[in-house]
Amino acid sequence: MSRWDIGDSTLNTLAQNTATSGDELSSLIQQLIQAAEPLSGKFDGAGKAAFDSFKLRADGIAADLRAGLGSIQEGQGGMNVAFSSGSETMAEDANQGMSSANFDAAKFR
Repeated sequence: MSRWDIGDSTLNTLAQNTATSGDELSSLIQQLIQAAEPLSGKFDGAGKAAFDSFKLRADGIAADLRAGLGSIQEGQGGMNVAFSSGSETMAEDANQGMSSANFDAAKFR
C-alpha cells in the first residue's frame, strides 16, 4: 500500500474532523477563560493587562481560529474535487486507450 493512499471518503472525513476540531478549540478557549477567572484579581501590572486583554479578545481569538480552520476546510474541499476529477479522468483515459488498442495484434509466441 502506498504512503499516500487516499480513499474516496478520506478528504471528506478530514474536513469533518477539521470542523469538529474548530468547535473543540472554541470551547477550550471559553473553558480557559472561565478556569482563569478566579485569578483575575490576583494579577498586577503587565500580567493583569495581558490577562484582561486576552479575556476581552477571547471571542475574536476563537473567531480567528474558526476562520483559519474554515480556510483549511476550503482547501480540503478543493483537494477532494481535484482527486475525484483526476480519478475519473484517469479511468476515462484508460478506457479510451483500451478501446482503441488492437489486442488481437499482440500475439506472444
